[in-house]
Amino acid sequence: MSQIKPTRTRTSGIDRSLQVMDLLTERQVPMSAYELAKAAGAPASTIYRLIDELVERSMLSRVDEGRIWLGPRLMRYGLAYRGRIDMFAEAEREMHALSRRTGEMIQICTRDEGMMVVMGMAEGEGHFRVTSDVGTRVPLNWTASGRLLLGHLSESERLEAFRSSARPSRTGLAETDPETLSRQSREDYLNGLAVQIDSSEESVACIAAPVRDEAGACMMTLSVVMPKHRVSDKFDWLAEQVRSAAAAVERAMGHHKGL
Repeated sequence: MSQIKPTRTRTSGIDRSLQVMDLLTERQVPMSAYELAKAAGAPASTIYRLIDELVERSMLSRVDEGRIWLGPRLMRYGLAYRGRIDMFAEAEREMHALSRRTGEMIQICTRDEGMMVVMGMAEGEGHFRVTSDVGTRVPLNWTASGRLLLGHLSESERLEAFRSSARPSRTGLAETDPETLSRQSREDYLNGLAVQIDSSEESVACIAAPVRDEAGACMMTLSVVMPKHRVSDKFDWLAEQVRSAAAAVERAMGHHKGL
């Protein structure tokens, strides 16, 4: 009687390629081929060969000291994709207008599974800077925008999302309890505004408003990012401004709904 051999699992070339590009996107720094192989848990020979093929096709590029970074061909795909997102185009216009009105940094954020991603950013006046530049991904529970992006979901969906994604922040001030986060998320969504101070970065405050689709789902957020010492002086005005900007995007898309 012949024995049944165990099924071997094999990671496809496409999956390995995505794994490499995801690692670079998450780390936000060029990496050596050895570092990529170690992080991916893959044979070094496989990753070396894959990198050569992706560099040849401009999907990856070699930068300082031969380290690997994302390639210029990805920009072409990203621009083509973003160009089809009408909501983002409207949000981008409002982002720049809001930055001019307030003099503060404005960000557009969206959700990527358990992470919040910065899609767009307009610099404010002065020299204030944050580490969350375009492309930055942080856990949803770290930010006001992250809570809003889950606020339209059912309670069970919110709980599951926070259970699987909530992580302690670098400042140690981000809430991590799924039930508390779920409740805050829903309250913020219904209020049309979320605020966080020091949760993601020390001395940084964020005031965010949801941009919703025709079904009421929060597709992205507009947020004011600023030093926390300036918040108390003009909080009410800033809250009104960011809410108005988000509502303007919804009106432009023809699906503004009152909650």
